[in-house]
Amino acid sequence: MTTTPRPDTNQNLKTFEKRVWLAVILIIGIVLMTRFFTVKEMGRYYAVDTGSGLEAATAVDKEAGVAFVDVDRSIGIWISALMTIGIFSFLYKDNPYYKVCEALFIGISAAYWMVLSFWTTIIPNLFGKLFPTWTQSWAIPGLPTAHEHDWWLYFVPLILGIMLLMRLFPKYGWMARWPLAFIIGTTAGLRLIGFLEADFWGQIINTINSFPSYASMIEAVNEGNYSELFKLSNAIIVVVSILACLVYFFFSIEHKGAVAKVARLGIFVLMVTFGAGFGFTVMGRIALLAIRLEFLIYDWLALDIVGG
Repeated sequence: MTTTPRPDTNQNLKTFEKRVWLAVILIIGIVLMTRFFTVKEMGRYYAVDTGSGLEAATAVDKEAGVAFVDVDRSIGIWISALMTIGIFSFLYKDNPYYKVCEALFIGISAAYWMVLSFWTTIIPNLFGKLFPTWTQSWAIPGLPTAHEHDWWLYFVPLILGIMLLMRLFPKYGWMARWPLAFIIGTTAGLRLIGFLEADFWGQIINTINSFPSYASMIEAVNEGNYSELFKLSNAIIVVVSILACLVYFFFSIEHKGAVAKVARLGIFVLMVTFGAGFGFTVMGRIALLAIRLEFLIYDWLALDIVGG
């Protein structure tokens, strides 16, 4: 018979856990502060004034005494390090520190892309087309002041954009359905054409063109070059793999006998493809992790763990 822990036992465990983590945080804080005051490179960005701007100082500049601490970038290093550690703290469990860092990351990213889209899309492509003289006077000095042909058509996206903002008002929220439907329909149509041209039709053409010509194979073999034969074998493998995958998704015929064997080959090809794609994605994330660890170790803590 299993017994459930008493509430007071769970409370004692939580209290003990909090005390342990508080002690760990205090120890880490003491170590960081000690290192900050004893190691002059930790958490500091040294720059040198070249006359045309500030550049990162080298070891020679530091020895010559021309390098100085850039306070703004040093503060940025500390903020970046603390935010990175806050995101990593989720590996332990969800906590307020992680939630604050997450909220800051999402909020700053959303604000950044909103401002970037405003100045790179709305200003030049909307107001610059409708009101070129006014836009040129305060936003884009080099913008031509003459209207383009059929410039009045740009009132259509302006009106649709205003209608989309009506979603912020519950009483007029229904007006946002029209521009939303236009955006979804237009995006779906453009993506469909792009998919057909790039993925579907493009793959068919590339598969056919991957086969070397008979004349080139004979000429290469006579010269002792067997690269064309390797191209032929690769093309055959690609075609067989494509047909096997198509057979696996063809359900009009029961998968028995030869059809079942070909479908099983299709499953094998799909698993290899998915595994390679997943591995590529994981390696990309590992590279991002390595970049953040390098930042913490070298740029923030200034640790010389490689002895260079």
